[in-house]
Amino acid sequence: MKSVETVPRPVADFQALTPEELFARTAAAKQALGDRVLILGHNYQRDEVIEHADFRGDSLLLAKLAAARAERPYIVFCGVHFMAETADILSRSKQTVILPDLAAGCSMADMAAIEQVDECWDALARIIPVEETVTPVVYVNSAAVLKAFCGEHGGITCTSSNARAVMDWAWARREKILFFPDEHLGRNTANKMGLPRDAMIVWDPFLPNGGNSTEAVRKARLILWKGHCSVHQMFQPAHVDYFRKKYPGVKVIVHPECHEEVVNRADLVGSTEFIIRTVSSASAGTAWAVGTELNLVNRLKREQADKRVFFLSSTVCQCATMFRIDAPHLCWAMENLADGHVVNHIVVPDDEKAWAKIALDRMMAVS
Repeated sequence: MKSVETVPRPVADFQALTPEELFARTAAAKQALGDRVLILGHNYQRDEVIEHADFRGDSLLLAKLAAARAERPYIVFCGVHFMAETADILSRSKQTVILPDLAAGCSMADMAAIEQVDECWDALARIIPVEETVTPVVYVNSAAVLKAFCGEHGGITCTSSNARAVMDWAWARREKILFFPDEHLGRNTANKMGLPRDAMIVWDPFLPNGGNSTEAVRKARLILWKGHCSVHQMFQPAHVDYFRKKYPGVKVIVHPECHEEVVNRADLVGSTEFIIRTVSSASAGTAWAVGTELNLVNRLKREQADKRVFFLSSTVCQCATMFRIDAPHLCWAMENLADGHVVNHIVVPDDEKAWAKIALDRMMAVS
Protein backbone atom coordinates (compact mmCIF):
# COMPACT_ATOMS: atom_id res chain seq x y z
CA MET A 1 0.00 0.00 0.00
CA LYS A 2 1.04 3.61 -0.44
CA SER A 3 2.80 5.31 2.44
CA VAL A 4 1.10 8.68 2.68
CA GLU A 5 0.43 11.30 5.35
CA THR A 6 -3.33 11.52 4.93
CA VAL A 7 -6.41 10.63 6.90
CA PRO A 8 -9.12 8.26 5.68
CA ARG A 9 -11.65 9.91 3.40
CA PRO A 10 -15.25 9.87 4.70
CA VAL A 11 -17.77 7.59 3.05
CA ALA A 12 -19.96 10.63 2.34
CA ASP A 13 -17.46 11.63 -0.35
CA PHE A 14 -18.46 8.53 -2.33
CA GLN A 15 -22.25 8.75 -2.04
CA ALA A 16 -22.66 11.18 -4.94
CA LEU A 17 -20.55 9.21 -7.42
CA THR A 18 -22.29 7.61 -10.39
CA PRO A 19 -22.45 3.82 -10.70
CA GLU A 20 -19.92 4.03 -13.52
CA GLU A 21 -17.50 6.08 -11.40
CA LEU A 22 -17.89 3.72 -8.45
CA PHE A 23 -17.22 0.68 -10.61
CA ALA A 24 -14.14 2.22 -12.23
CA ARG A 25 -12.65 3.49 -8.98
CA THR A 26 -13.27 0.23 -7.10
CA ALA A 27 -11.70 -1.74 -9.94
CA ALA A 28 -8.71 0.62 -9.99
CA ALA A 29 -8.18 0.27 -6.24
CA LYS A 30 -8.42 -3.52 -6.54
CA GLN A 31 -5.86 -3.51 -9.33
CA ALA A 32 -3.51 -1.28 -7.31
CA LEU A 33 -3.74 -3.62 -4.32
CA GLY A 34 -3.22 -6.69 -6.49
CA ASP A 35 -2.73 -9.94 -4.63
CA ARG A 36 -2.69 -8.17 -1.26
CA VAL A 37 -6.49 -8.10 -1.13
CA LEU A 38 -9.26 -10.67 -1.41
CA ILE A 39 -12.86 -9.49 -1.90
CA LEU A 40 -15.54 -11.92 -0.72
CA GLY A 41 -19.19 -11.52 -1.70
CA HIS A 42 -22.04 -13.28 0.06
CA ASN A 43 -24.72 -14.78 -2.17
CA TYR A 44 -27.29 -12.27 -0.93
CA GLN A 45 -25.28 -9.21 -1.94
CA ARG A 46 -26.46 -6.77 -4.59
CA ASP A 47 -24.95 -7.15 -8.06
CA GLU A 48 -22.87 -3.96 -8.03
CA VAL A 49 -20.96 -5.44 -5.09
CA ILE A 50 -20.84 -9.06 -6.27
CA GLU A 51 -19.25 -8.05 -9.59
CA HIS A 52 -16.04 -7.09 -7.74
CA ALA A 53 -15.87 -10.28 -5.65
CA ASP A 54 -13.08 -12.79 -6.13
CA PHE A 55 -15.37 -15.44 -4.65
CA ARG A 56 -19.04 -15.62 -3.82
CA GLY A 57 -20.81 -18.12 -1.61
CA ASP A 58 -22.28 -18.60 1.84
CA SER A 59 -20.69 -17.18 4.97
CA LEU A 60 -18.74 -20.22 6.17
CA LEU A 61 -17.43 -21.10 2.72
CA LEU A 62 -16.15 -17.56 2.25
CA ALA A 63 -14.49 -17.52 5.69
CA LYS A 64 -12.75 -20.81 4.91
CA LEU A 65 -11.61 -19.48 1.52
CA ALA A 66 -10.09 -16.47 3.26
CA ALA A 67 -8.24 -18.67 5.75
CA ALA A 68 -6.93 -20.86 2.94
CA ARG A 69 -5.36 -17.83 1.25
CA ALA A 70 -2.94 -16.70 3.91
CA GLU A 71 -0.88 -14.90 1.27
CA ARG A 72 -3.66 -12.29 0.99
CA PRO A 73 -3.15 -9.97 3.98
CA TYR A 74 -6.41 -8.02 3.49
CA ILE A 75 -9.87 -9.58 3.39
CA VAL A 76 -12.74 -7.28 2.35
CA PHE A 77 -15.84 -9.19 3.41
CA CYS A 78 -19.02 -8.06 1.67
CA GLY A 79 -21.52 -9.64 4.02
CA VAL A 80 -22.70 -8.89 7.55
CA HIS A 81 -20.88 -8.49 10.85
CA PHE A 82 -20.99 -12.09 12.09
CA MET A 83 -19.56 -13.28 8.76
CA ALA A 84 -16.58 -10.95 9.04
CA GLU A 85 -16.10 -12.16 12.62
CA THR A 86 -16.04 -15.78 11.44
CA ALA A 87 -13.44 -14.88 8.83
CA ASP A 88 -11.31 -13.28 11.56
CA ILE A 89 -11.70 -16.36 13.78
CA LEU A 90 -10.54 -18.69 11.00
CA SER A 91 -8.00 -16.34 9.41
CA ARG A 92 -4.26 -16.51 9.83
CA SER A 93 -2.87 -14.12 12.44
CA LYS A 94 -1.51 -11.61 9.93
CA GLN A 95 -4.73 -11.27 7.93
CA THR A 96 -6.88 -8.16 8.38
CA VAL A 97 -10.64 -8.46 7.87
CA ILE A 98 -12.57 -5.38 6.71
CA LEU A 99 -16.36 -4.94 6.67
CA PRO A 100 -17.32 -2.08 4.31
CA ASP A 101 -20.22 -0.96 6.53
CA LEU A 102 -20.28 -1.66 10.27
CA ALA A 103 -24.07 -1.22 10.23
CA ALA A 104 -24.40 -4.44 8.22
CA GLY A 105 -25.63 -6.71 10.98
CA CYS A 106 -28.13 -9.57 11.15
CA SER A 107 -31.52 -9.30 12.83
CA MET A 108 -31.58 -13.04 13.58
CA ALA A 109 -28.11 -13.00 15.14
CA ASP A 110 -29.24 -10.07 17.30
CA MET A 111 -32.15 -12.10 18.68
CA ALA A 112 -29.78 -13.98 20.99
CA ALA A 113 -27.60 -11.70 23.11
CA ILE A 114 -24.88 -13.33 25.21
CA GLU A 115 -26.50 -11.98 28.39
CA GLN A 116 -29.75 -13.74 27.45
CA VAL A 117 -27.96 -17.00 26.66
CA ASP A 118 -26.11 -16.85 29.99
CA GLU A 119 -29.43 -16.27 31.78
CA CYS A 120 -30.97 -19.21 29.91
CA TRP A 121 -28.07 -21.47 30.88
CA ASP A 122 -28.37 -20.43 34.52
CA ALA A 123 -32.13 -20.97 34.47
CA LEU A 124 -31.69 -24.45 33.00
CA ALA A 125 -29.07 -25.20 35.65
CA ARG A 126 -31.68 -24.57 38.37
CA ILE A 127 -33.84 -27.33 36.86
CA ILE A 128 -31.40 -29.89 35.42
CA PRO A 129 -27.65 -30.65 35.62
CA VAL A 130 -27.08 -28.50 32.54
CA GLU A 131 -23.37 -29.14 31.94
CA GLU A 132 -23.96 -32.91 31.88
CA THR A 133 -27.27 -32.98 30.00
CA VAL A 134 -27.37 -30.06 27.50
CA THR A 135 -25.22 -29.45 24.43
CA PRO A 136 -25.42 -25.87 23.13
CA VAL A 137 -25.62 -25.72 19.33
CA VAL A 138 -25.33 -22.32 17.68
CA TYR A 139 -26.05 -21.53 14.05
CA VAL A 140 -23.03 -19.96 12.30
CA ASN A 141 -25.35 -16.99 11.68
CA SER A 142 -24.45 -15.69 15.13
CA ALA A 143 -22.03 -13.43 16.94
CA ALA A 144 -18.53 -14.65 17.79
CA VAL A 145 -19.29 -14.44 21.51
CA LEU A 146 -22.10 -17.00 21.08
CA LYS A 147 -19.80 -19.35 19.19
CA ALA A 148 -17.33 -18.91 22.04
CA PHE A 149 -20.05 -19.78 24.57
CA CYS A 150 -20.65 -23.06 22.75
CA GLY A 151 -16.96 -23.85 22.53
CA GLU A 152 -16.51 -23.29 26.26
CA HIS A 153 -19.55 -25.37 27.23
CA GLY A 154 -18.81 -28.44 25.11
CA GLY A 155 -20.97 -27.24 22.25
CA ILE A 156 -20.66 -26.80 18.53
CA THR A 157 -21.72 -24.61 15.60
CA CYS A 158 -23.80 -25.71 12.62
CA THR A 159 -24.81 -24.57 9.16
CA SER A 160 -28.10 -25.06 7.35
CA SER A 161 -26.55 -27.94 5.39
CA ASN A 162 -24.97 -29.87 8.27
CA ALA A 163 -27.49 -29.23 11.06
CA ARG A 164 -28.65 -32.86 11.04
CA ALA A 165 -25.12 -34.25 11.40
CA VAL A 166 -24.41 -31.75 14.16
CA MET A 167 -27.58 -32.71 16.04
CA ASP A 168 -26.62 -36.38 15.79
CA TRP A 169 -23.21 -35.48 17.21
CA ALA A 170 -24.77 -33.48 20.05
CA TRP A 171 -27.35 -36.09 21.05
CA ALA A 172 -24.69 -38.78 21.06
CA ARG A 173 -22.99 -36.86 23.87
CA ARG A 174 -25.82 -35.42 25.96
CA GLU A 175 -29.54 -35.98 26.14
CA LYS A 176 -30.67 -32.42 25.29
CA ILE A 177 -29.78 -29.69 22.80
CA LEU A 178 -30.12 -25.93 23.25
CA PHE A 179 -30.39 -24.68 19.65
CA PHE A 180 -30.07 -20.98 18.89
CA PRO A 181 -30.71 -18.40 17.51
CA ASP A 182 -33.03 -19.71 14.73
CA GLU A 183 -35.87 -21.89 15.93
CA HIS A 184 -37.03 -22.82 12.40
CA LEU A 185 -33.79 -24.45 11.26
CA GLY A 186 -33.74 -26.43 14.49
CA ARG A 187 -37.37 -27.50 14.28
CA ASN A 188 -37.29 -28.38 10.58
CA THR A 189 -34.15 -30.45 11.06
CA ALA A 190 -35.60 -32.26 14.07
CA ASN A 191 -38.84 -32.92 12.18
CA LYS A 192 -36.88 -34.68 9.44
CA MET A 193 -35.07 -36.71 12.08
CA GLY A 194 -38.40 -37.89 13.52
CA LEU A 195 -38.20 -36.15 16.88
CA PRO A 196 -41.71 -36.03 18.42
CA ARG A 197 -43.21 -32.57 18.80
CA ASP A 198 -43.71 -33.05 22.54
CA ALA A 199 -39.92 -33.44 22.86
CA MET A 200 -39.40 -29.85 21.63
CA ILE A 201 -39.96 -26.62 23.50
CA VAL A 202 -39.39 -22.97 22.54
CA TRP A 203 -37.34 -20.76 24.84
CA ASP A 204 -38.49 -17.14 24.90
CA PRO A 205 -35.67 -15.14 26.52
CA PHE A 206 -38.13 -12.49 27.70
CA LEU A 207 -40.16 -14.90 29.84
CA PRO A 208 -39.29 -16.70 33.10
CA ASN A 209 -37.91 -20.17 32.30
CA GLY A 210 -38.32 -19.22 28.65
CA GLY A 211 -42.10 -19.51 29.09
CA ASN A 212 -41.87 -23.21 30.00
CA SER A 213 -42.82 -25.27 33.02
CA THR A 214 -40.15 -27.13 34.98
CA GLU A 215 -41.69 -30.39 33.81
CA ALA A 216 -41.52 -29.33 30.14
CA VAL A 217 -37.82 -28.45 30.47
CA ARG A 218 -37.05 -31.80 32.07
CA LYS A 219 -38.94 -33.66 29.34
CA ALA A 220 -37.56 -31.73 26.34
CA ARG A 221 -34.81 -33.13 24.16
CA LEU A 222 -34.64 -30.01 21.97
CA ILE A 223 -34.83 -26.47 23.37
CA LEU A 224 -35.38 -24.04 20.50
CA TRP A 225 -34.49 -20.39 20.95
CA LYS A 226 -37.26 -18.00 19.92
CA GLY A 227 -35.54 -16.39 16.93
CA HIS A 228 -35.95 -16.22 13.17
CA CYS A 229 -34.63 -14.81 9.90
CA SER A 230 -36.67 -11.78 8.89
CA VAL A 231 -36.26 -12.65 5.19
CA HIS A 232 -37.29 -16.29 5.33
CA GLN A 233 -40.06 -15.63 7.85
CA MET A 234 -41.94 -13.69 5.18
CA PHE A 235 -42.70 -16.73 3.02
CA GLN A 236 -46.15 -18.16 3.73
CA PRO A 237 -48.00 -21.42 2.90
CA ALA A 238 -50.35 -19.36 0.71
CA HIS A 239 -47.40 -18.40 -1.50
CA VAL A 240 -46.65 -22.06 -2.18
CA ASP A 241 -50.31 -22.77 -2.93
CA TYR A 242 -50.47 -19.78 -5.31
CA PHE A 243 -47.49 -20.88 -7.40
CA ARG A 244 -48.68 -24.49 -7.59
CA LYS A 245 -52.05 -23.30 -8.88
CA LYS A 246 -50.68 -20.72 -11.33
CA TYR A 247 -47.78 -22.80 -12.67
CA PRO A 248 -48.70 -26.51 -12.75
CA GLY A 249 -45.59 -28.64 -12.44
CA VAL A 250 -43.53 -25.94 -10.73
CA LYS A 251 -40.94 -27.14 -8.24
CA VAL A 252 -40.89 -25.30 -4.93
CA ILE A 253 -37.48 -25.08 -3.27
CA VAL A 254 -36.98 -23.23 0.01
CA HIS A 255 -34.42 -22.55 2.70
CA PRO A 256 -34.77 -24.44 6.02
CA GLU A 257 -34.99 -21.11 7.88
CA CYS A 258 -38.56 -20.89 6.55
CA HIS A 259 -41.54 -21.71 8.74
CA GLU A 260 -42.27 -25.44 8.96
CA GLU A 261 -45.62 -25.06 7.17
CA VAL A 262 -43.75 -23.67 4.15
CA VAL A 263 -41.03 -26.33 4.40
CA ASN A 264 -43.62 -29.09 4.62
CA ARG A 265 -45.31 -27.86 1.42
CA ALA A 266 -42.05 -27.53 -0.55
CA ASP A 267 -40.62 -30.12 -2.93
CA LEU A 268 -37.04 -29.48 -1.87
CA VAL A 269 -35.43 -27.85 1.16
CA GLY A 270 -31.81 -26.88 1.56
CA SER A 271 -29.10 -24.31 2.08
CA THR A 272 -28.38 -21.43 -0.25
CA GLU A 273 -25.65 -23.44 -1.95
CA PHE A 274 -28.07 -26.37 -2.33
CA ILE A 275 -30.64 -24.09 -3.94
CA ILE A 276 -28.10 -22.64 -6.39
CA ARG A 277 -26.74 -26.08 -7.27
CA THR A 278 -30.18 -27.65 -7.71
CA VAL A 279 -31.65 -24.94 -9.93
CA SER A 280 -28.45 -24.61 -11.95
CA SER A 281 -28.33 -28.33 -12.74
CA ALA A 282 -32.05 -28.65 -13.52
CA SER A 283 -33.28 -29.38 -17.01
CA ALA A 284 -34.00 -26.52 -19.39
CA GLY A 285 -37.62 -25.45 -19.40
CA THR A 286 -38.31 -26.43 -15.80
CA ALA A 287 -40.04 -23.97 -13.48
CA TRP A 288 -38.83 -23.14 -9.97
CA ALA A 289 -40.41 -21.08 -7.19
CA VAL A 290 -37.55 -20.21 -4.86
CA GLY A 291 -38.00 -19.25 -1.23
CA THR A 292 -34.89 -17.35 -0.23
CA GLU A 293 -33.38 -13.85 -0.47
CA LEU A 294 -34.43 -11.70 -3.43
CA ASN A 295 -31.00 -10.69 -4.76
CA LEU A 296 -30.01 -14.35 -5.02
CA VAL A 297 -33.26 -15.32 -6.77
CA ASN A 298 -32.96 -12.48 -9.27
CA ARG A 299 -29.38 -13.52 -10.00
CA LEU A 300 -30.55 -17.09 -10.59
CA LYS A 301 -33.18 -15.76 -13.01
CA ARG A 302 -30.51 -14.05 -15.09
CA GLU A 303 -27.90 -16.79 -14.94
CA GLN A 304 -30.37 -19.65 -15.54
CA ALA A 305 -32.25 -18.09 -18.42
CA ASP A 306 -33.19 -21.51 -19.86
CA LYS A 307 -35.44 -22.11 -16.84
CA ARG A 308 -38.35 -20.23 -15.35
CA VAL A 309 -37.31 -18.97 -11.92
CA PHE A 310 -39.79 -17.19 -9.65
CA PHE A 311 -39.43 -15.48 -6.30
CA LEU A 312 -41.75 -17.26 -3.85
CA SER A 313 -43.53 -14.13 -2.64
CA SER A 314 -45.26 -11.04 -3.90
CA THR A 315 -43.42 -9.02 -1.24
CA VAL A 316 -39.94 -7.60 -1.78
CA CYS A 317 -37.79 -9.68 0.53
CA GLN A 318 -34.21 -8.43 0.56
CA CYS A 319 -31.84 -8.90 3.45
CA ALA A 320 -32.00 -5.30 4.66
CA THR A 321 -28.81 -5.45 6.70
CA MET A 322 -26.85 -7.17 3.92
CA PHE A 323 -28.17 -4.46 1.61
CA ARG A 324 -26.18 -1.88 3.59
CA ILE A 325 -23.04 -3.05 1.80
CA ASP A 326 -23.35 -1.00 -1.37
CA ALA A 327 -21.09 0.27 -4.13
CA PRO A 328 -20.17 3.52 -2.30
CA HIS A 329 -19.13 1.69 0.88
CA LEU A 330 -17.11 -0.89 -1.04
CA CYS A 331 -15.37 1.81 -3.07
CA TRP A 332 -14.68 3.79 0.13
CA ALA A 333 -13.12 0.78 1.86
CA MET A 334 -11.04 -0.19 -1.16
CA GLU A 335 -9.70 3.28 -1.98
CA ASN A 336 -8.78 3.95 1.63
CA LEU A 337 -7.02 0.58 1.77
CA ALA A 338 -5.10 1.41 -1.41
CA ASP A 339 -4.11 4.74 0.21
CA GLY A 340 -2.78 2.99 3.32
CA HIS A 341 -5.82 3.21 5.61
CA VAL A 342 -7.65 0.21 7.06
CA VAL A 343 -11.27 1.14 7.81
CA ASN A 344 -13.79 -0.96 9.73
CA HIS A 345 -11.25 -3.53 10.90
CA ILE A 346 -13.09 -6.49 12.45
CA VAL A 347 -11.21 -7.98 15.39
CA VAL A 348 -12.54 -10.76 17.63
CA PRO A 349 -10.91 -10.71 21.10
CA ASP A 350 -8.36 -13.49 21.57
CA ASP A 351 -10.26 -15.34 24.31
CA GLU A 352 -13.48 -15.33 22.28
CA LYS A 353 -11.59 -16.32 19.16
CA ALA A 354 -10.01 -19.35 20.85
CA TRP A 355 -13.29 -20.75 22.20
CA ALA A 356 -15.24 -19.90 19.04
CA LYS A 357 -12.66 -21.71 16.91
CA ILE A 358 -13.08 -24.81 19.07
CA ALA A 359 -16.83 -24.81 18.33
CA LEU A 360 -16.18 -24.29 14.60
CA ASP A 361 -13.49 -26.97 14.52
CA ARG A 362 -15.85 -29.48 16.14
CA MET A 363 -18.39 -28.76 13.40
CA MET A 364 -15.86 -29.10 10.60
CA ALA A 365 -14.72 -32.43 12.04
CA VAL A 366 -18.32 -33.64 12.03
CA SER A 367 -18.89 -32.37 8.47
